[in-house]
Amino acid sequence: METIYVGNINYNATSEELKELFSQYGEVVNAKIIQDRETGRSKGFGFVEMENGAQKAIEELNGTEFQGRNLKVNEARKKTRV
Repeated sequence: METIYVGNINYNATSEELKELFSQYGEVVNAKIIQDRETGRSKGFGFVEMENGAQKAIEELNGTEFQGRNLKVNEARKKTRV
């Protein structure tokens, strides 16, 4: 399974819409738009976990327009502890 970082997401977009977008390229296990803990509003980025097709999704969707904003799509980096 591969995790994809998706940035510059429209603040009104939903995790379900993100999942629909990526499922054109393969099996989406999970799609989540990160929200601010205090306000509950979207932070404008999220993560998509794909069983297959992740590389093609990254190549095809990076820089494309989704709900009025150009997405930044790349392989998610592992969290590093300081």
